[in-house]
Amino acid sequence: GIIVDIKPKTDFKGQVRSIKSLVDDKPVLTKDLWKLIKWLSGYYNTPIGVVAKAVLPESFSTKYKLKTQLYVQAVNKNKISLNRAKAQILIYNYLKSKKSMVPVQSLAELCSSPTNVCRKLFEKGYVKLIEKEIFDILTSIPNVPYKNVPQGNKQENNEIVFESEAIKIENKLLPHWDLIKKHKIIDFELGNKITSAGFPVYINKGAKLQRALINYFLDEAIKKGYSEIQPPILINENSAFGTGQIPDKEGQMYKIENENLFLIPTAEVPITNIYQNTIIDTNDMPIKNVAYTPCFRKEAGSWGSHVRGLNRLHQFDKVEIVQIVRPEKSYSILDEMCNYVEGLLKNLKLPYRKIRLCSGDLGFTSAMTYDFEVFSPGQKKWLECSSVSNFETYQSNRANIKIKLENRSKVLAHTLNGSALALPRILASIIENYQSNNKIKIPKVLIPYTGFDEI
Repeated sequence: GIIVDIKPKTDFKGQVRSIKSLVDDKPVLTKDLWKLIKWLSGYYNTPIGVVAKAVLPESFSTKYKLKTQLYVQAVNKNKISLNRAKAQILIYNYLKSKKSMVPVQSLAELCSSPTNVCRKLFEKGYVKLIEKEIFDILTSIPNVPYKNVPQGNKQENNEIVFESEAIKIENKLLPHWDLIKKHKIIDFELGNKITSAGFPVYINKGAKLQRALINYFLDEAIKKGYSEIQPPILINENSAFGTGQIPDKEGQMYKIENENLFLIPTAEVPITNIYQNTIIDTNDMPIKNVAYTPCFRKEAGSWGSHVRGLNRLHQFDKVEIVQIVRPEKSYSILDEMCNYVEGLLKNLKLPYRKIRLCSGDLGFTSAMTYDFEVFSPGQKKWLECSSVSNFETYQSNRANIKIKLENRSKVLAHTLNGSALALPRILASIIENYQSNNKIKIPKVLIPYTGFDEI
């Protein structure tokens, strides 16, 4: 072993110099030297990697392409012998650089490990490397459109499945931004003062109407068998990747500086990721969850009249429904979720239309999407208020969500979600469609929640 005279009063650099003189210039990390490195790390409150790099000769990391910090981490994390750790890292580095076979005998000699051990480690590492390459390719391309998705990449290629009749178009009807200012229910200038544009402040009956919509949407979902969830509004990078926000929509999310956290763009992300790396028993299917959350989107580059008022915000409220189901049932569930959203719009008595998106308009992660739009008579235009999508196995593959079937085999789950509903444009449509004689009437289904029938 190595015998070193430890002098507690010696500074770190001095102690390292005295140890380096005792270490031969060879690529071998003995157990005694490893114990000494750990002791120095604790005594001088210095990271193990820093100590190892200072103590070990330069040829240890250059001649044999060993990264000392990785080496030390492998020993700590995997609780394995030094030789096995050395073998793992040698194999990993070789595969990463060469991606080809290598004589196992050569590795065995370098690692001071038995040939059969190196062979097993190599084969396992090689398979994992190829699997990772396949996974990286799969997650870098968009989902494949379902067979019933209309082809095309223009707005006219979208299919209008349903559109309400008797749309009210009158020149005297005001847009919602004039009405909310007139009735003092939302203050955009105050939000701009507190934060910036796109962060409105809801006031008095405006705040209560907002809360009424949230509670109404939640109660209706619970009646349909959804379980209410109150998730975090911050997510980590793994969760954002799992549902496909990263890398596709990373630029649209607000990131917490110096933290690996993002503000959620939709409740879909935290709710779906509840089940990441989970095997769900088929008897527990389907999984139906609903959540209300504030949502945050940068909407970079948005400008003009189409983003005025409540049309597009950086912070907005939304109730989201999410289902995780068996693959053979996902498209019947998609119809069920669309019918539910339609029911909400009918109960609010708002003119709406249902659109099946063409392949060019589909989101990166979706196999099939229906958009719902409400009519804005003050603006004389349609406003999207909901998207209901089937992602098939796209998200479950990224987030590793599987189902254990009756025969005990495992399959990737199908994930679906939908806005039920997003509040800003619903509120804009209510304000514009229910304006009458200098007042704004309240939809009948919301009166029990607001406690008043007009503004």
